Amino acid sequence: MFPAIMAITTDETKANDDDQVHQKGVKNLCENGVTKVPKKYILPEFDRADEVLQVDLTMPNLKLPVIDFSELQGPNRSEVLKSLTSACEKYGFFQVVNHGIPNNVISSMIDVSARFFELPIEVRSKYMSSDLTAPVRYGTSFNQNKDRVFCWRDFLKLVCHPSQDVLVHWPSYPTDMRRLAVTYAKEIKNLFVMLMEAILESLGLWGATMNMTEEVEKLIKQFQDGSQQMVVNCYPPCPEPHLTLGMPPHSDYGFLTLLLQDDVEGLQIQYKEKWVAVQPLASSFVVNVGDHLEIFSNGKYRSVLHRVLVNPAKSRISVASLHSLPFNSMVSPSPSLINKANPRRYKDTDFACFLEYISSFEPKRKNFLESRKLL
Repeated sequence: MFPAIMAITTDETKANDDDQVHQKGVKNLCENGVTKVPKKYILPEFDRADEVLQVDLTMPNLKLPVIDFSELQGPNRSEVLKSLTSACEKYGFFQVVNHGIPNNVISSMIDVSARFFELPIEVRSKYMSSDLTAPVRYGTSFNQNKDRVFCWRDFLKLVCHPSQDVLVHWPSYPTDMRRLAVTYAKEIKNLFVMLMEAILESLGLWGATMNMTEEVEKLIKQFQDGSQQMVVNCYPPCPEPHLTLGMPPHSDYGFLTLLLQDDVEGLQIQYKEKWVAVQPLASSFVVNVGDHLEIFSNGKYRSVLHRVLVNPAKSRISVASLHSLPFNSMVSPSPSLINKANPRRYKDTDFACFLEYISSFEPKRKNFLESRKLL
């Protein structure tokens, strides 16, 4: 009996040691010379990139609709709004150019993000936390508390509002990170608010011939004071990229996500039941409809599944800025978008509902949104 007990104890000890290693993230694995994808990261065959859905080889790079933000401010606004409506209905994604955010702000955010992940694991790990509401959280995978199989991704999540309360908790290294990240956060928040003004107009809630209603004015004020979380993602080179994913298929919970990415491809969206790569445009932002906007629009605009592939040779950095109403606010379908022909399709929801859901379930695909549907 004794040898058997010893074997079980040894196996359990090894499993616990492996789990602790995985909890430190894939960047740490790579720094320690990993040459094969550990078992913890190997997806079942049917969940791997080439098996989930057929990848469209005839359209390997999807050219998303491009919204020229400068045109929204001029005489062509009505035409741009039509393009915005089409993009939100057909793709759930679009790219924004000529947005007014200085190139040095953008490049500095990518640069300081990359430098953070180059810090020693002893420095990065100071920000590790299992508290989903923490103002700063360093972690790995998608939801490391629930994921049975880990993703090839490390992240730094920064709550951005109110900045006077959260900034002191942000990483103090690299020494210029707080300054550069808060500058970027303010710029991207302003862009989000102006995009939401345009989206509310595209939904017919206000416009050139109709002044802002009390509902719209209240919403814009809530967006200005609303939640903002920046997720800085690092996808290190992967020795066997066909066995894993950087991020599994999922949708985002907020109204809009504005994504800044470097020049390494990896983002794919589900379009016409196929996975297609999104080709990055220099100095642009990829914007996607979130679950909250789908609920608010009563299904007119839909959040879309997206995922991230990993690269065998190159590291990839991206910064996702997720925006919604204040954390304690309720998101509901707009009363102006509900009628007999289009009855209410979603329950009310808030951030607490989302946290409760992801604390109990793996937040895969659009499962959370499905749980909020009435019809």
